[in-house]
Amino acid sequence: MQEENIFRLTEDEIFKELNTSNKGLTHNEAETRIQKYGYNEINEVKTSSLIAKFLSNFTNLLAILLWIASILSFVGRMPQLGWTIILVIIINALFSFWQEFKAEKATESLKKLLPQYVKVIRDGHLEQMLSKQLVPGDLISLEEGDHVPADARLMEAFEMRTINAALTGESEPVLRSSDVVLERDITLLDAPNIVFMGTNVASGSGLAIVYATRMNTQFGKIASLTQNIKQEQSPLQKQLTNVAKFITYLSLVMGVLFFLFGLIMGRSIADIFMFAIGIITANVPEGLLPTVTLALAAGVQRMAKRNALVKKLSSVETLGGATIICTDKTGTLTQNEMTISEIWTPINHYTVSGIGYEPKGEFFLGENKIDPKNLTDELSLLLKIGVLCNNSSIVRPSDGNPCWNVIGDPTEGAFVVLSEKAGFTKEDVLREFPLIYQLPFDSRRKRMSTLHNSGKDTYVFTKGAPKEIISVCSDIFYGKNEIKNLGQEEIQKIIGQNDKFAQDGLRVLAIAYKKIDSTIRDYTIDNTENNMIFVGLTAMMDPPRPEVEKAVKSAQNAGIKIIMITGDYGLTAESIARKIGIIKSLHPKIITGNDLDKLSAENLNYELKNKEIIFARAAPEHKMRIVAALKEMGEVVAVTGDGVNDTPALKMADIGIAMGKSGTDIAREVATMVLTNDNFASIVNAIEEGRAVYDNVRKFMTYIFAHLTPEVIPYILFALFNIPIPITVMQILAIDIGTETLPALSLGVELPEPGVMDRPPKPPNEKLLNFSVLFRGYILLGLISTVAVLSGYFWVLYSGGWHWGQILETTNPLSQKAATMSFLGIVIMQVANVFACRTEVASIFSIGLLTNKLLNVSVIFELVLTAALIYIPFLQKIFETYPVPIAYWLFYIAFIPIIIGAEEVRKWIIRKKLNVNM
Repeated sequence: MQEENIFRLTEDEIFKELNTSNKGLTHNEAETRIQKYGYNEINEVKTSSLIAKFLSNFTNLLAILLWIASILSFVGRMPQLGWTIILVIIINALFSFWQEFKAEKATESLKKLLPQYVKVIRDGHLEQMLSKQLVPGDLISLEEGDHVPADARLMEAFEMRTINAALTGESEPVLRSSDVVLERDITLLDAPNIVFMGTNVASGSGLAIVYATRMNTQFGKIASLTQNIKQEQSPLQKQLTNVAKFITYLSLVMGVLFFLFGLIMGRSIADIFMFAIGIITANVPEGLLPTVTLALAAGVQRMAKRNALVKKLSSVETLGGATIICTDKTGTLTQNEMTISEIWTPINHYTVSGIGYEPKGEFFLGENKIDPKNLTDELSLLLKIGVLCNNSSIVRPSDGNPCWNVIGDPTEGAFVVLSEKAGFTKEDVLREFPLIYQLPFDSRRKRMSTLHNSGKDTYVFTKGAPKEIISVCSDIFYGKNEIKNLGQEEIQKIIGQNDKFAQDGLRVLAIAYKKIDSTIRDYTIDNTENNMIFVGLTAMMDPPRPEVEKAVKSAQNAGIKIIMITGDYGLTAESIARKIGIIKSLHPKIITGNDLDKLSAENLNYELKNKEIIFARAAPEHKMRIVAALKEMGEVVAVTGDGVNDTPALKMADIGIAMGKSGTDIAREVATMVLTNDNFASIVNAIEEGRAVYDNVRKFMTYIFAHLTPEVIPYILFALFNIPIPITVMQILAIDIGTETLPALSLGVELPEPGVMDRPPKPPNEKLLNFSVLFRGYILLGLISTVAVLSGYFWVLYSGGWHWGQILETTNPLSQKAATMSFLGIVIMQVANVFACRTEVASIFSIGLLTNKLLNVSVIFELVLTAALIYIPFLQKIFETYPVPIAYWLFYIAFIPIIIGAEEVRKWIIRKKLNVNM
């Protein structure tokens, strides 16, 4: 069967095509079809086993580096450190596994969206059964509040509207009809006689015949797209792999080269082996993985406090590197609450305050506030018509629902809210004008009418598109006693005002009424919607969130481009974008879904380079194509979404952002971040935190590299010049695993530094470990630290009577004193370095030297642990230290301001280049 044309078939043709009847399938035939088509369930994605996922966390390159460090600890006769490193590996593996396990549940959520039970006609009888038992050819009954369990063609529809947000992204109820569609340009998704799996019935009822189940539905096809998108490594994961490779190669090459060099120099095998282990151990950053994990986890916690929940740790840094945000309009930039803000009548132009569904606001005529008890005739009439010609209702806050909400069409709900602002409740007005009949909204005539009694009189109240309302009006209301003929001059005046509202991006509805003969009982469009009296226009909009404008400005200052992708009309999208600052130019580029279909890949890439661009009337496949094109252009793309239709784009994006309040389960599960308040401003806050995470990882790397130089260079001198061993392997391990671990971890929880959102995004291809990091760590801080350490080392040797060329055994007290001095020097220099590394660009004094409480405690712990290793006898034997006098500690104090001063000069130069003041 050609599914794409099913909406064009007559009832008899459909029954014949699906081999069924108006009595439905027989139970036997249904069982046969289940064998053929399978149960009506979404297929699960085949993934790696849980054991394989868990074990992979023990074999990544960073874990392998830690395994090497643990082996070296055992070789160095320090098993307790070896077991400690293994514990770190296990903890990180468990933590990473749990995060990944929670993040991969998209298919299960798809299944949860499906209804469990459905009403089906089998053998001519209405039965209730599990939705998974549906097959093509089944007849299903649908009523208000039901979920649609499969793709089906409507056979009957009674004032039926469905909410298709899960597929189209638009939350406004859409009228459904059982009529055959003959228009050529209609697609399956736009056909009014089709209902789709995963959508909801907002009002009315209907009878439909199932033509597609499981993965053959539109819902299933989107799920298939989501499942087939390969999950790529995040930029941070790729960068850490490169860092691990660099450190591994550096360690092994240096170890092997100097091992061979030692042989050539005639050193003993024992010395050479110790030297090789020392070089390798000195270069392995044992704290890298836990520090990165802590930095990411700290970022996650801070984001959660700012209404952004991140499910995948590595995604925190990815968001910080975002160069483009592709955002929805409705509910993300706006409040998703239609609000009537202006009312125009032939007599007056009113404005209304208050936004959203809470009926709190006032009416103004110019600057004068209107007393609700003294409304003008035309305003009172308009308000009553708006609330009577209406199928929506307002829901007041309760214990289970703290917010004001609307049941039904949001546009109609806006009229209910408007009337309550004036003191009219729908119930009170209905008592005055009881409903006797309704002519529902029709997409062809674009209006709706209700008939009401008032005493002995009968009235028709109508609302709809302005031009369609004008077409059925013969008069215009100027007051109870002044109804004039609707002439061409008045018509032009109404159309002119309608155009002004439209240019402001407002949605406009017109209001009209008339009194009819009370003896009429057969109400039709022909005998009711004619010779009506025009009352006025209402202009409404989904208001932008008040904090979004500031967030957009912040994102733009940070060099992030914002692209709106919406299913709404271009004019409305442009108006909202202009109000919140996304669009500033007079003629932005607006591309509709139809325009996009005609663009080649090359032309789309060209259009995406526009500084200001909006995609309107966009379908799910359009969003996915835009994201794919941006990624091919090298951008780091963040994408927002809330419906099933958004899931392919959410999963394809570098970071998918789902709505927590309005989003579907599948969108929340596929996304890597969920906004608990559905607010664009939270995205910008999360980007700030993401940038801080990236900065913190770099700070840690700089801090680690700063101590590698004073560990490695003394070993090189040891190999070249036969000096006493400057620092033992055990002391290196004590630094790497013990003294500097907590200070390094504390850098991972630094808050975003001042000015972080005034910098452009880091280039997508920028390496985590680049020349800047290497220069700052290995050279600038590393060499200053090395000079300090070697100064102390040689001062102790010469003070003890050592002369150049003299060989000292490692057990010699002077050799132990010198090695302890080197050990102490590296520790104290790292104290200076950790404070210098707290900021990348801002002055350390701009954030306060002692504001990181965890760092302060960590430094105290570092110094106490160092003292314990030097002065406690049994630790002296393990770490080969010597109880040096206090003067040795004081020797290094003079080098602390040199390190911090050098860093302050470097940061000042960078601020000048970036032209920022911090």
